[in-house]
Amino acid sequence: MNSSKSRNRWVSISLAVMLVLLLGFSLIPLVSSIFLGNQRVNQPVTSLESRWESEVLGYEMVLDREPDNQTAWRGLLEVRLKQGNLPGALVPLEKLAQLNPEQTDYQILLAQSQQQIQDNEGAITTYRNLLANHPENLLGLKGLVDLLVQQKRIPEAIKLVEDTAQKALANPKPSLDLMALQLMLGEIYNSDGQYDHALAVYDQAIKAASSDFRPLLGKALILQKQGKPEAAKPLFLEATNLAPAQYKKEIKELSLQNLPG
Repeated sequence: MNSSKSRNRWVSISLAVMLVLLLGFSLIPLVSSIFLGNQRVNQPVTSLESRWESEVLGYEMVLDREPDNQTAWRGLLEVRLKQGNLPGALVPLEKLAQLNPEQTDYQILLAQSQQQIQDNEGAITTYRNLLANHPENLLGLKGLVDLLVQQKRIPEAIKLVEDTAQKALANPKPSLDLMALQLMLGEIYNSDGQYDHALAVYDQAIKAASSDFRPLLGKALILQKQGKPEAAKPLFLEATNLAPAQYKKEIKELSLQNLPG
């Protein structure tokens, strides 16, 4: 189920942007399923729940004595996730994020968890705090942009990406992938149905980096969505030729969607 949801999200949001952040988006299924694995197999639910509660009590006793014991906080987080208790996972996630300010995965997981329980403003605050200290973190930026777009706060999402790009350009040695920011901006316009703006962004990106398959793919997906398969076809072919081997099959599958007949 989770892999199916991840695949649907991959396709619908557009591979052009997702590939930029491929490593980070291993988090997309969200923390509620990370540690589950096959834990429930061949064990009665009541037995598991009893064991988990005993583990929670043990970790809490350790934390009463050692409030900064990260091993205990991680153990408590793992158990809460096995229980499917996402609200209960927020406290250990918040503490781990606090204890590891340079390890941004905890902050991103916290924001995703807050979003999962419909605390969108809390998630926005977490993402903004992350970006205040790590403005180069593309995964955090993409998470915040997606959330703003989901809430129909399109101008705010556009401004966030444009401001980030301007700051990056002002840096003689920018640490951000400027192409990723362009693709992100194009995707915002795409998701809002502003196809002309999105196409303009992708055309600009194609001129700036003719050997990069991502803007070609982004443009092809929009043309495909507009019912222009013949115009999209050569772009899909060029994107496939330029893409790394591990992405070629995915692009070919995208190119075959929504074809007439």
